[in-house]
Amino acid sequence: MPVAPRLSPRLALYGVLGARALMAAMVPLTADEAYYWLWSKHLDLGYMDHPPAIAWLIRAGTLLLGNTPLGIRASGIILSALATLFVWEAARTLLKNETRAFTAALLFNLTLMIGVEMLAATPDTPSIATSAALLFCLARLQQSGNGKWWLWAGIATGLSLLSKYSAFFLLAGSFLWLVLSPRMRAWLRTPWPWSAALLALLIFLPNLYWQTQHDWDTFAFQFSRVIGHQWTGRFLLEFLGAQLGLASPFIFILGVAGLVRARRDSDLFLPAMLVWPALIYFLVHALHDRVEGNWPGFLYPAFAILAVSQFSDSGWRKWCTRLAAPVATAFLLLTYAQALTGFIPLGAKDPLARLLGVGFHPVADSLAGAAKIAHAGAILTTDYETTSWLRFYEPDLKVVQLGEMNRYPTSPAPSAALMAGPLLYFVEQKRDHSADLRKYYSSVLLATQLRIGRADSQIALYEIYLLDMPKGPVSGRMP
Repeated sequence: MPVAPRLSPRLALYGVLGARALMAAMVPLTADEAYYWLWSKHLDLGYMDHPPAIAWLIRAGTLLLGNTPLGIRASGIILSALATLFVWEAARTLLKNETRAFTAALLFNLTLMIGVEMLAATPDTPSIATSAALLFCLARLQQSGNGKWWLWAGIATGLSLLSKYSAFFLLAGSFLWLVLSPRMRAWLRTPWPWSAALLALLIFLPNLYWQTQHDWDTFAFQFSRVIGHQWTGRFLLEFLGAQLGLASPFIFILGVAGLVRARRDSDLFLPAMLVWPALIYFLVHALHDRVEGNWPGFLYPAFAILAVSQFSDSGWRKWCTRLAAPVATAFLLLTYAQALTGFIPLGAKDPLARLLGVGFHPVADSLAGAAKIAHAGAILTTDYETTSWLRFYEPDLKVVQLGEMNRYPTSPAPSAALMAGPLLYFVEQKRDHSADLRKYYSSVLLATQLRIGRADSQIALYEIYLLDMPKGPVSGRMP
């Protein structure tokens, strides 16, 4: 038996959650987090990009801890603890070994995917937690043969659908597991799995109703990504490389080995079948378009258990077993340190600094002062990232986004008097749409440029334009 970490499960859980909570309080918000925070100001049953769960979770956290990074991320920190417990309990059931179950929960948390995605307040956070809950319920069902676990599985599936539509892959995996597993096929002749599906549908129904009232916006937005471009192997290599890093190399190798070795008559056929439908889709999608690194996040509860199932004292797996946790820990600590300090001088190529908008806050403060000097009634933007960061860092500033108005269906339109100017247009240089604004304003003057970044490096360059003398009505939203 491989040597396991000599930590109690409770101490390990406190350590993981403590580090994650500390990071949640210290690192700036990503633009997407600020965007979902805007959703939480206008609670609804759905939004253009995703189902509503993340908005409701952010609202709950900010009610307790205020409009702070920790408040926005608080519900996710709690969900990461629940996800850890679900992985732990599912692994105990499937692996039938307390030490390996603890190790699975630990490796799950040490992957960059979970260390980053369950730190941030995004739809991946509830998606990962609910997929872990579904895995736990189905594992208990497989072990006990008690049909009541189907109802809990139905609840977990419904909540997963309210989190992110990737839950449809879990539905497909669960069905294939039933059909292909000799032990589980008999359940199809009982009302239990069908009752679970009905329960999941009932929980998901509010979002479906919202879709019918909004031209199926979210389905159109998400499923439009299925349409491919020219076939190429470039994105496939990118996808595999991203997962190699996000899982960490040795966990990735062990997880893939566990996936391909799972047999239909083994307990591990369950986590394998929850992974296969989504994985096949991602592999096909990567042959013609990019698969974003975070998309497979909901597969990691099952993947961590599959990885630990391959722990061994002999052959190549011996070295993977010994190196899995230390290498994953090093990856995670390095990422956290870079996010906090930028100690590796990557400059404009630092992906974490760009993701977190390092240096945006003081620029937003100066923009509020510039608006007063120019007597500008509002700040115009043309992308949701800039809009969201400005609204979070300067909540008293009037911000109007032009274009993408279906992102904010419940937000008010600005008055004609406000849009008459003068106004400031604030935009990242590479996204500059000032040429388009000249169709609507006679005076479009570049006032200044502002760099954002760390003290010793520039990450992005923003521009401020002064707009005046409108030629006609201009449409926008005030999120």
